[in-house]
Amino acid sequence: MELLIVTGMSGSGKSAVTDALEDLGYFCADNMPPALIPTIAQFVNSSENLTKKTAVVTDIRIGESWVNDFLAMLVKLKDLSYEYKILFVDASDDVLIRRYKETRRKHPLIDDCDGSLIHSVQHERELLLPIKAIADYVLDTTSSTAAECKRRINEMFLENPDNALKIRCMSFGFKYGIPNDSDIVFDVRCLPNPFYIPSMKYKTGLDKEVNDYVLQSEQSRTVLDKLNDLISYMIPLYVDEGKSQLVISIGCTGGKHRSVCFAEHIAQKLKEQNYPVSVKHRDIEK
Repeated sequence: MELLIVTGMSGSGKSAVTDALEDLGYFCADNMPPALIPTIAQFVNSSENLTKKTAVVTDIRIGESWVNDFLAMLVKLKDLSYEYKILFVDASDDVLIRRYKETRRKHPLIDDCDGSLIHSVQHERELLLPIKAIADYVLDTTSSTAAECKRRINEMFLENPDNALKIRCMSFGFKYGIPNDSDIVFDVRCLPNPFYIPSMKYKTGLDKEVNDYVLQSEQSRTVLDKLNDLISYMIPLYVDEGKSQLVISIGCTGGKHRSVCFAEHIAQKLKEQNYPVSVKHRDIEK
């Protein structure tokens, strides 16, 4: 049985994730108390009529005690010899707060935080830190549409299962914040910046003129070679550890020029090594 446990921050988009998983043929159960998940696993595993691809959504809606219940549930699954993966859905605090204000829904911890939505989100994030730390997949929906969310789920769970590690190269601008789901972050703000060249200011790293300008610098070529060597060395270590998803984030100031160029080249190098790679330029349109 393929058991996927979906959890994460309240308001982060777990419902959209569940819809996408159902489209992939998963049997989905929402808002489950952790103590019931081993029972569901046993039921699905023994049923001849249900798909063996099962996704169970559980989160802090049942209260703060949920965290300890969740960790105890993982121990029980291991005792029962059930293998599982954890998908943690996240978004920035600002986005979570805005979503709650727009929908006028009540945060599950707001009564414990004196009616403060900001404190509720911050408190939940603190409580969920140990769970996010052990997650196999982290999906950041801060800037994702429903279509983008579905595409990310497809990338994670539809590709060849023999490719155990899914790699995502993401460019971003430090002025807009580091992506929440980053595993490795590289800073290329030390390299020549095409932004200050009038003919390239409004172009991006996808344009040949910008790409050529960035890589004509010996420093840029050296940094790129060293990053490729480091990444190539580290990926087998992540595979041996059993990691399922690796997000490599490359940042420059605005996320339009240098980081885009480097993300494209790093992704291409990984594709040449036959790794399953996707590329996202988070801030290229900003």
